[in-house]
Formats: sequence, structure tokens, C-alpha cells
Amino acid sequence: MKTLPLARLAAAVVAALSLAALAQDKGVSKPELNYQAAPLSMGTEPMVQSINPKAPPMTKAEFDNAQTIYFQRCAGCHGVLRKGATGKPLTPDLTVAKGTDYLKIFIAYGSPAGMPNWQTSGEMTEKEVDLMARYIQHDPPQPPEFGMEQIKATWKVIVPPAQRPTKKMNSYDISNIFSTTLRDTGEVALIDGASKKIISIVKTGYAVHISRLSASGRNLFVIGRDGRVNMIDLWMDPPANVAEVRIGLEARSVDTSKYKGKLGDYTDKLAIAGAYWPPQYVLMNGDTLEPIKVVSTRGMTVGKQEYHPEPRVASIVASHFKPEFLVNVKETGKTLMVDYTDLNALKTTEIGSAQFLHDGGWDSTKRYFMVAANNSNKIAVIDAKEGKLAALTEVGKIPHPGRGANFTHPKFGPVWATGHLGDENISLLATDPVKHKQYAFKEVAQLKGQGGGSLFLKSHPKSTNLYVDTPLNPDAKISQSVIVFDIKNLDKGYVVLPIAEWAGISDGGAMRVVHPEFNKAGDEVWFSVWSAKDKQSAIVVVDDKTLKLKAVIKDPRLITPTGKFNVYNTQHDVY
Repeated sequence: MKTLPLARLAAAVVAALSLAALAQDKGVSKPELNYQAAPLSMGTEPMVQSINPKAPPMTKAEFDNAQTIYFQRCAGCHGVLRKGATGKPLTPDLTVAKGTDYLKIFIAYGSPAGMPNWQTSGEMTEKEVDLMARYIQHDPPQPPEFGMEQIKATWKVIVPPAQRPTKKMNSYDISNIFSTTLRDTGEVALIDGASKKIISIVKTGYAVHISRLSASGRNLFVIGRDGRVNMIDLWMDPPANVAEVRIGLEARSVDTSKYKGKLGDYTDKLAIAGAYWPPQYVLMNGDTLEPIKVVSTRGMTVGKQEYHPEPRVASIVASHFKPEFLVNVKETGKTLMVDYTDLNALKTTEIGSAQFLHDGGWDSTKRYFMVAANNSNKIAVIDAKEGKLAALTEVGKIPHPGRGANFTHPKFGPVWATGHLGDENISLLATDPVKHKQYAFKEVAQLKGQGGGSLFLKSHPKSTNLYVDTPLNPDAKISQSVIVFDIKNLDKGYVVLPIAEWAGISDGGAMRVVHPEFNKAGDEVWFSVWSAKDKQSAIVVVDDKTLKLKAVIKDPRLITPTGKFNVYNTQHDVY
């Protein structure tokens, strides 16, 4: 079959598209595409080449190359199995009928509904576009499963509990250490909050997503996007890895048991981590990371109640009211309340809300977990005490709160805030159903920010400021700055802080400012100036009272710094 030149075919195919077909797509903003298109770690995992006889031919080398590109560029939107998520399904029953030429147009030029223009933007060559158009007509290769046998094969106890310190061996105030993700090197930098010096660099999984603390505050747990969990003992001199395990091939979340009450003392007893692939969570010994139980999250979605083969585990938090973990499952739109009192007779309460559940944080009382259903533009409010859905509240486009921000509003009382990937608004949800019952769990106000593409916002009980980043905004001036609202006078708007400029980096490339984090005292805020792996990055420290530059941390070992997690604030859910 003769293939027409791409440029000639483009006008004919695009002109032939019906407006009705385009209207079926949900518009996707540039900031969301930047977020969803982050590469998955499974691109190099061995998978079986699956040949569809109706699809155009591909060599094994071409198929393997296309597989890598798909996991780098496409899987975040279209799913590992190409069943669709933010983007449309790309299974052969749909793609073969479209044909290679048709598919090349959409891959190359994009669509008004949000498909990126991969070729005309320079992200893919014409040869790669042709490769991907053929690849998505073949059956999607399924990554291997990763069950208990495979998990246990990765488990290592580096320092057995009996050989660990019985008292703190270093002179640092470990409660004011910042666990800082060095995304592209597979490390975290432990930085002393007082001296602003790096204490140690600890090897971890690739692109650590979050750092979490044990209830006691002694042990730091981090999880890489490649599913590797590391346990770091902060009492050691210097702090170092004491155990590790890989719980899947792609992952995001980890936490430890926090409950202490009439049902027992479970502090530090268990750890839990959730995987994107395979869709599952793993319960582990809190001292050694020994895997104890693997639980699949495959199942039916809310709403249509259709079976979904890859519902990814997003955020996980430990309840303070019951011996339970709250496990939020993206594609099914369900929160699982996992009772960990008896792992041999596991009890789970399933709470349905909306798709796709992602990240979130506790309200100020730590009773209500506020989790973003970002594909539905809603916040689901989970009552950890009663074990039920307290509210499902409409907010702006594609909420992305991180853990959100808690503060007291002069009119509405305690509120929790989220920013958005898809618009410039910051939504405030009232969280006090006792003294402010009429406002409880409603969106009571919107603040106008400087643009979409926000990932994180932060406040502190000792601060009167609210900080909002916008690292995924396409405007460099916006992505390299943050805004600050005066909580006592929200109507006056925001102040812009030129964080990247303050970093004083002569050649930082496409710098992005990301993840505000307070120190323990709540009197300074740290920001990552995130540059490319081969460029200089930095951390900028701002005085919270004056909003003036306080310090710049530069070190050649600070390569692609992103999230920073203050030990005290993370341990006590202060945000």
C-alpha cells in the first residue's frame, strides 16, 4: 500500500474529521499534558512482542524501540495496557480500522482536544511517528506481573534491627532535616535545616515520589517510581539505608502504621506501599520491610461499574482514628479502608467517590482525608473516623493539591486548599462541620493565581502566608516564580517571588520552581529550582515573615532536586 507524504495527507484527514468526533474528547491543558506525559519506569522491562496479523509489520527491534517511546511519552495518558485514562483507548480494535496514515496525522499534529503535536513540536521525528502509528495497531505488550516471589527476591536487610543504634548517634536535629528528592540520579539528599548543608546522599529508587516518616520520627521511608522502597535510619551517623525492597515495576506511594489507642499500639509496626504496575499494594514489616501480603486492586469502576485491568494505587495514608490504611485507587475511583489488625483475615471497607483519585492530605483535625479526583474535577472527603464518604465537592479543572494546605479563614473557619493543573484558581474547602456546619466541605472561595500548572501549595500553623507554585505552566516567567497570599487579607491578591532569579544560576536551562516546604519552626520556606540533569540546580530559602531571600543552597550533588520533606512536618502532617 502506498503511503502518502505526511504533510499532503494532513489537510485531507483533518478536514474529514467530524466535529462530533472531536467533541467526544475532553479538552486537556498543556500543563496537564506535561504532568501526564512524564516517562514511566517500565520502558525497558522485558515484554513479549505481541503481533496482530491485521496490523502493519514491525521488526523486533522496531517493536522494542516503540515500546520504550510509548512508556516514555504515552502511557501516562493512555495507560499501560492502552485502555485509556486521560487519553483515549489505543487498542487494536480501534486503531487498525483507522489505518497508519490516519494515526500518523494525529501523532504528528495533535488535536484540538489535547493530543500533543509530537512531530511538529520536535519531540518525535517523522520516522518515530511512523513507528508509533504502526505500534499502536499491534496488541499491547503486557508488562510482567510482580508477585510475592519476585518481591521477596528483591528484599534486603542491610542493617538488621539488632545491630542498629539504641540511641541517636549524630548531633543533628533530625526533626528539622529535609529529605530532598534528586530525581534523575535515584537518590535523596538529607539536608540539615539549620546549617543548610547536605548531611548525606542516600541511594534510592529512581525519581523518588514521596518521603514519609514512621510514627516515631526515627525512620524515613522513600519510594521511587521504579517501585523500590528504602528505609533510612535517621539515628545513624550519618543516616543510611537499613532495608529495601521492590514492590512493583512502577509505583508512587508509601506510609507506615500510625494508630495507637484502645485497639492496640501499631506505631512503626507495619509499612505499606502501592504500585501502578502491577495494580496492587504490599504490606510489610515496619522494621525490616519484609513483604507480608500482596493485594490486587483490579476490579470494577465507580459509575459504570466496568472491570478495569490496571487501577493504579495513588496516595496512601495511615488513619489516626483506627488501625487502618486509606488506599486510594485511581481508575476505579475508590478509597479502600484497609484494617491491618489481622493480616491473615484482612478486612477492607470500599468507599466509592469519583475517578481518577490521585493525591491529597488531611484536614487540620486529621479526621478527614481530602483526595483529588482529578479527572472529575472533584475533591472526595473521606471520614476516617466513621469510615464513609463525607462529601464529593466540585472544584476547578484537574485539582492537584499535593497534600494541600490548611489554614483558618476569617469568615469560613478552618479551610483546606488545592491548586489546579488546568486553571489558575486555588479552591478553598471549609473543613469544620461543628462550628461552621453551613460551610462544611463546600468550596467556599476561589483565589485567582497567576496561571495553571500548579503542583503544590503550602502553609503552616505559625505562618500567615499561603505559597503556590506553577512549575508546569508553559510560560517560563510563571513556572520560575511562586505566588504568596496573605491569609489575613486574601482579597488583596498575591505577591510574586522570583525564586529562579534569586537562585543566581547563570545557565540553568529550562528551570522550574517546585514544592514549597516549611522548616520545623515555620519561619522559612524552601523551594527547589529544578533544572536539567546536566545543568545547575539549587534550593532557595525564603524568610516567611519578610518574604525576602534568606539563603541559596548550591552543591554539585544537588542534581534535579524536586520534592523536599521536612521530617517534623511530614511526621505530624503539618501543611
